[in-house]
Amino acid sequence: MTAEGFETGLGPTSHSFISQRLRLHYVDWGNAGAPPLILVHGGRDHCRNWDWVAQDLRRDWHVIAPDLRGHGDSAYSPSGDYSMSAYVYDLAQLIHQQALAPVRIVAHSLGGNIALRYTGLYPDAVSRLVAIEGMGPSPSLQAKRAEITVADRLTRWIDDQRALAARQPRRYATIDEALARMQAENTHLTPAQARYLTVHGVSQNEDGTYSWKFDNYVRSFTPVDLSQDDLHALWSRITCPTLLVNGTESWASNPEEDGRLGHFANARVASFERAGHWVHHDRLDDFLKEIRAFL
Repeated sequence: MTAEGFETGLGPTSHSFISQRLRLHYVDWGNAGAPPLILVHGGRDHCRNWDWVAQDLRRDWHVIAPDLRGHGDSAYSPSGDYSMSAYVYDLAQLIHQQALAPVRIVAHSLGGNIALRYTGLYPDAVSRLVAIEGMGPSPSLQAKRAEITVADRLTRWIDDQRALAARQPRRYATIDEALARMQAENTHLTPAQARYLTVHGVSQNEDGTYSWKFDNYVRSFTPVDLSQDDLHALWSRITCPTLLVNGTESWASNPEEDGRLGHFANARVASFERAGHWVHHDRLDDFLKEIRAFL
């Protein structure tokens, strides 16, 4: 399967659900009688980045892909709350309201972090979990962050919030200008993939320019989060088979090499050569083969 071969006439339907008074968007790829499968995107991304994966998996699963709060066509948080606990609550609400448990989850980056936490909280609700580079910063980077005092973390966060309040969404004169930015972000993308992701990832402003469909406040990471010990304790509660996907050309650390795999009871790592952070784009066919066998 290739990006160029995507069948645009077989797209999903749009729906919404409510979480903490926010109307959050998701797409449903049909096949409602099949076992449910949720695809969760990463930070500053959107649910339609899964389209190539979803079109293949929809044959055997009831595929649902949400837009995280502040992303895509989901509502922005009025308070700028994009904490991990808020994201986890949103996923819990989607699964609860749509009665999807037990569910399979495939999630990328920020989405993987969310899915891992949710599964640790509700191990019986998830039957299979794939996390693509979703474990957050490496242990060495976490150790450096731990050296920063709580006061410094909080004051930096306040400064970041003030800076973001003054920051206007970037405006691109044309789709091609936004496309160039997309291609610079991930050089593994084919021209067809990059254009498709750009078209679905921007909205047109009143003056005719284009801006990415995410809230600028999602750029700011929460200053207070679970400790590494608490996070490891959550991972250890995951009972379902878990696949931790890694791209060898990514900035992310391989969990088998850095020791984080040891916190899981039933997990293995799948590493993909010639792939960066977006493994499901960079090695689509091989990724689909791997996760189909796993799911």
